[in-house]
Amino acid sequence: MGSDHRGVREFFAAKADAWDSRYPDDTPAYEAAVAAMSLSTGQTVLDAGCGTGRALPALRAAVGPTGVVIGADLTPEMLRAAVRAGRDRDAQLVETDAARLPVRSASLDAIFAAGLVHHLPDAAAALREFARVARPGARLALFHPIGRATLAARHGNTLQPDDVRAEPNLRPMLADSGWELAEYVDTADRYLALAVRRPG
Repeated sequence: MGSDHRGVREFFAAKADAWDSRYPDDTPAYEAAVAAMSLSTGQTVLDAGCGTGRALPALRAAVGPTGVVIGADLTPEMLRAAVRAGRDRDAQLVETDAARLPVRSASLDAIFAAGLVHHLPDAAAALREFARVARPGARLALFHPIGRATLAARHGNTLQPDDVRAEPNLRPMLADSGWELAEYVDTADRYLALAVRRPG
């Protein structure tokens, strides 16, 4: 694991136990983002960077008992918090790097990633890995329960032109990775970029 990964892991490990209590009102936003993916019963979906698993119940409800839900995260403390919350009942939990997934190629119908891409040392590599494991036509949702400007302000920052989540940066990065950006929303109370896996 590289130094960048260690930094991300340490950042989230320190916050894992209190994570859900810090953001207790986010569940409806997660549910709405999952609904926007239009998942179907029986599908296979990955929550990449699942953290404490707040999206996992909605993903399970969307694909039903015959579907497969995988929750993957780099930080074991976050996965343990997901287990304590009982969300391991909704998904198979895996400790792994988002850019090196232990998943067969072209095996997923959808990938959900909340608050993930701007924490990755190489977002383009992760998007290519997502494309590898996704079937043609699979959907990718990059989500945050608040928009970029709101999040930046919360931390006393301003938006930066090189932000990977900004549409002018994200759209070509997705295209180069095998995805087509289908919808982009960045408002005060929601960030959601929906993309579709292109054939080939």
